[in-house]
Amino acid sequence: MSTRVPVYDTGMLIALADRKAKALALHDGLKRTPHRALVLGPVLAQVWRPRPAVVHALTGTLKDCTVPQARTAEPPMRETNAGRPECIACATGPDIADWRRIGTALGEAKLPSKKRPDAVDAWVALSAARHGSAVIFTSDPEDIEAYLAVLNPTDVHVRQV
Repeated sequence: MSTRVPVYDTGMLIALADRKAKALALHDGLKRTPHRALVLGPVLAQVWRPRPAVVHALTGTLKDCTVPQARTAEPPMRETNAGRPECIACATGPDIADWRRIGTALGEAKLPSKKRPDAVDAWVALSAARHGSAVIFTSDPEDIEAYLAVLNPTDVHVRQV
């Protein structure tokens, strides 16, 4: 049995920065998964602000997460007795086909009314899909599910925070 890769969207990171009980409990429970929680660089950029409370909360949170391809990020996989496995999805950046899939998702997603396409949300959905088995933690499940409906991954789940 494999464990799903946890993927955080902007809403989850905001909830963690705001010290929301549900988000903190979920994050705490995910500290023992083989793959660290995935936080894309653009997601971090949407939340990070140079305010002491935000910096303090997110600095602690990021020690348990990975930001793919960021030089100073924690490695995606946790150490095991046999060493540290690699995550190919985290090690390889997006290619032209990935950016085209994101563009397609932006153009074809049936978003809730009054919502506008969001490239970061679509990239979160595709990153989860690239991992094969993932769960996205989000405050906007309808948005993420709309992108996933276009991307059609086999084993990606959405959990509202």
